[in-house]
Amino acid sequence: DKALTDPVANWLKKHGVELHLGAKAGSFENGALSVTGADGQAFTLAADKVLVTVGRKPRTKGFGLENMGVAMAGPFVKIDDRCATSMRNVWAVGDLTGEPMLAHKGSAQGEVVAEIIAGHDRKFDPVTIAAVCFTEPEIVSAGLGPQDVTGRDDVIQAVFPLMAIGRALAIEAGEDGGFVRVLASKTDHRLLGVQAVGQHVSELSNSFAQMLEMGAVLEDVAGVIHVHPTLGEAFHEASLRALGHAIHI
Repeated sequence: DKALTDPVANWLKKHGVELHLGAKAGSFENGALSVTGADGQAFTLAADKVLVTVGRKPRTKGFGLENMGVAMAGPFVKIDDRCATSMRNVWAVGDLTGEPMLAHKGSAQGEVVAEIIAGHDRKFDPVTIAAVCFTEPEIVSAGLGPQDVTGRDDVIQAVFPLMAIGRALAIEAGEDGGFVRVLASKTDHRLLGVQAVGQHVSELSNSFAQMLEMGAVLEDVAGVIHVHPTLGEAFHEASLRALGHAIHI
């Protein structure tokens, strides 16, 4: 989502970080990293250390899983809505069960399994699991984004800039292009997704997830009196804007 990542890229450039997007790293020796640029041209970068952060793989080997006959879903362990595997009384939680590979998802799955083992009837079926990139500025995404509704004409999208929020201005969080964006159904105004980028917006992630989990409509968010001055007012204003009557823009 370029709209969300642009403020991060701009912050990095502003602080002297040189970006080579779409490039591929090659060999590293004698303080030089061989790189192939997005245009196919080769060049070298001087470096003392190279930090590689290219994602994660589920750890499904090395502890006997392959000998258990557990059904797999590609590289992940296949589970149902009770986190149960294909083997009786064997459950799986966390990153090895698939995306999103997030700590709070794994923790929630663990709680569900613990209650099931204790004899309770529980299921793991969240409407959404919010994700946060703890960059500078931060990025939050919950539910559907613009890329998920491309070509659809039944979705409302509205964006509200943080620079129009008093709290953001007070803590100098309104100058990096930050915003809150809502997506909702045109038919019944039910929230479909919420995204945000800006300083401290990770603190809004739980509100986004809660509203989506409860099946809230735009009017629900717009009807809540949001505390002033807080960053949460941007969620309120974005919902109002989606309804056609934002106050501060």
